[in-house]
Amino acid sequence: MAKPTKAIDNRHYDVIVAPHITEKATLLSEQNAVVFKVANKATKPEIKAAVEALFGVSVTGVNTIVQKGKTKRWKGAPYQRSDMKKAIVTLAEGQSIDVTEGAK
Repeated sequence: MAKPTKAIDNRHYDVIVAPHITEKATLLSEQNAVVFKVANKATKPEIKAAVEALFGVSVTGVNTIVQKGKTKRWKGAPYQRSDMKKAIVTLAEGQSIDVTEGAK
C-alpha cells in the first residue's frame, strides 16, 4: 500500500526564498545545519514547518538573523539595499539537505 502523500502548502514556498551558499554556510553543514534566505515576516515555527514539508526532514532548531541593508552610492546618489532575513536550520542527526537539487 502506498504511503499517503501530504499536499505541500503553497505558502511554504513564500517562506523559504533561497539557500544561502557561502563559506560560513558550508562550514555549518558539518554541524548538520543549513542556511536559507527567508521572508522578512517569517517566524521560526513557519520556517520549521516549511523546511520539514518541502525537504522531508525533521528540524531540531531554527535560529534567525536579520542582516540590515547597506547604504551604497550609485552615480553619486545614495540608496539603501533591502534588509535580508536568514535562517540557520539545524537538522536531526543523520539527515541532510542537498541545496543544489532543490525542493520537491
